[in-house]
Amino acid sequence: MASEQDVRAQLQRAGQDHLLRFWADLAPESRAALLAELASLEPDALREHCQRASAACAQVPGPLPDLEARLQPLPPELVGSAIRCDLETRLRWEEEGFRQIALNKVAVLLLAGGQGTRLGVTYPKGMYQVGLPSQKTLYQLQAERIRRVEQLAGQRLGTHCTVPWYIMTSEFTLGPTIKFFKEHDFFHLDPANVVLFEQRMLPAVTFEGKAILERKDKVAMAPDGNGGLYSALADHQILEDMKQRGVEFVHVYCVDNILVRLADPAFIGFCVLRGADCGAKVVEYSEISPETAGLRGADGSLLYNAGNICNHFFTRDFLDMVTREFEPLLKLHVAVKKVPYVDEEGNLVKPLRPNGIKMEKFVFDVFQFAKNFVAFEVSREEEFSPLKNADTASRDNPSTSRRALLTQHYRWALQAGAHFLDVHGVQLPEQSGEEALSFLPNGDPPALCEISPLVSYSGEGLEKYLQGRILQSPFLLDEDQARLLQPQEC
Repeated sequence: MASEQDVRAQLQRAGQDHLLRFWADLAPESRAALLAELASLEPDALREHCQRASAACAQVPGPLPDLEARLQPLPPELVGSAIRCDLETRLRWEEEGFRQIALNKVAVLLLAGGQGTRLGVTYPKGMYQVGLPSQKTLYQLQAERIRRVEQLAGQRLGTHCTVPWYIMTSEFTLGPTIKFFKEHDFFHLDPANVVLFEQRMLPAVTFEGKAILERKDKVAMAPDGNGGLYSALADHQILEDMKQRGVEFVHVYCVDNILVRLADPAFIGFCVLRGADCGAKVVEYSEISPETAGLRGADGSLLYNAGNICNHFFTRDFLDMVTREFEPLLKLHVAVKKVPYVDEEGNLVKPLRPNGIKMEKFVFDVFQFAKNFVAFEVSREEEFSPLKNADTASRDNPSTSRRALLTQHYRWALQAGAHFLDVHGVQLPEQSGEEALSFLPNGDPPALCEISPLVSYSGEGLEKYLQGRILQSPFLLDEDQARLLQPQEC
């Protein structure tokens, strides 16, 4: 272990020797922990990081019109649409996607290193329950979608197949996530096919360019953003593991989207058939100005209708190229945050206003390096409802996430021929389309219906359970209920 003198010299070289200002107050074990942490911070890199963070934060962002002047719509030949394609085309995409899954060439990779501070919880966001009738967490829903898509692919090609699940965590989420998965028996997935790894951490920095102490013996650290994926892949030999398993295509997604379709066969198939090395699912969703958002092309369609939802396709070869050649070129982005710290007297302060800078890389900043980038348009109602905020916020909160899933499942049940009684036992009117989705005062659909991913991945195969059935709200179609409703063969 490095000595105090060595570490102090390194910090002086980096202009960060204030990090040892409480040394005399620390017990031996706290001194050892602080030395170990500080010794891992290479002095030149630490100095450069702090200077870059302060300088980037001090820059006044350019006016939005300057950004919008550089916008260009994607050429139509690079865009596929699950919404506007004909049935034959969609089935061709799905068939190719299922074929690749059945050949064990597809993996999913979850970005789960964030702390969930906006949601207001102290545990990983994947462990969150939004209040579904089943009380399932985000992690459980995702694990069951993996199991179902494996089953569907295997049935189509008469094989047993595996979709490995890689989960990128951080210092904050690794331990709790491992414990949670073990407590839940990995949701009946083979633990050998669930690979957890950790992204790098970077010091939080004051506006003046000084690393922040969150305790007398601990530097305030933060994950290096979802774009930290690429260095983490190299750090933990994840691409080598994929190669050994025969994985060629990777579906990367964020933990907080309750509607995410893991290893979506249509998306995988579209990207593979187009020969893409990089792809992104998109929805009509953006934060550009209303004027720019309303611009239309000669055919009357919106020019800018492809909002990134952090749902990506990569070939393993492209990821390998990024980690070897392009990762150092990725830009660091500024996130101004409220960072707890110790003041000059050693007292813990929880600031009411942003006081620090966290530097992050973004996973989508590698799109520029792709030789064949494509976008795949999907329905927001079917595939995107992020959980970002506590219920005190007006959007992207537990209530909106829960309603998105329950509304989707209610729609699936109606399409499969089900009829519903409300909570008072009164049959709901026979309606179709948007009329059937007239919501209750609290925003929930007129009947509560939850369908387990183990029964249906994307609404398929429900007719044999629900056609002509009259169901009481709330209704939960899980594996046990499906067995009861399964038509008996003569």
